[in-house]
Amino acid sequence: MDRIELRGLRARGNHGVLPAERELGQEFVVDVVLGLDLRPAAEKDDVSLTVHYGELATSLVDVVTGEPVDLIETLAERLADVCLADLRVRSAEVTVHKPAAPIPHPFADVAVTIFRSRG
Repeated sequence: MDRIELRGLRARGNHGVLPAERELGQEFVVDVVLGLDLRPAAEKDDVSLTVHYGELATSLVDVVTGEPVDLIETLAERLADVCLADLRVRSAEVTVHKPAAPIPHPFADVAVTIFRSRG
């Protein structure tokens, strides 16, 4: 299976369990890896036969900036649903990074990664 990768997509959202996270918001970073067959697009050199990663990025940002959720696991699931809405996409790996998570110790990153596929 071929892959399209979109890494380091940044958007501000109001996700989290703590009231301050909901009120102030914070930056989230999203990585997605889509599994699909890229041969039709490559053979015809036609963007309409593949996933337009610019349009995908906009749709993903809309989810991050949209309705708040408590868990980044839930956010990742919603982002995977966006990826799989295109029937050409056979699988989606989604990682949501929360680099400003409210942890009282030094850390580099907190992330959740999920993998979803069509049966």
